[in-house]
Amino acid sequence: MNLNPELIRTPVPGNRRIFGRLEKIKAVKKEDFLKDQDLQDIACYRLLVAIEAALGLCYHVSAKQLKKVPEEYAECFAILSDAEMIPKDLSENLQRMARFRNLLVHMYWKLDYPAVYDLIQHHLVDLRASANDRLPPIGLLPSPSMQNPPVSFCPAYL
Repeated sequence: MNLNPELIRTPVPGNRRIFGRLEKIKAVKKEDFLKDQDLQDIACYRLLVAIEAALGLCYHVSAKQLKKVPEEYAECFAILSDAEMIPKDLSENLQRMARFRNLLVHMYWKLDYPAVYDLIQHHLVDLRASANDRLPPIGLLPSPSMQNPPVSFCPAYL
């Protein structure tokens, strides 16, 4: 089967709003973020939605173009990297985000909010590249994370 061009070319509805809210949170001082549980909850929800959007596009490209269905969320980005569709460092960061998504959904009581803040500070660029308002199905993405060190998003879980 072929890729759905509409899905690939059309920005995920709400991406601009999601990233806009995350950028506002990024501007908040860490100490203020860690004191504000509502802001933490908003950040986690927005991250979850952004990660889900990246995963949805990744699964579509992996299944339709590469004829591979990942067994777990993180594996999807590894498949795209192995096919040289995204850079390895971006794949590794997105794999960590996919695992972080599992933490958000299944083990939210173990969240490390300083690590959530660090993810927002250093790796929104990776989520933007993965969606880039859409995931490019052909060719390499520039590697936005080369200047950002890997973040262990929630070491207790990952």
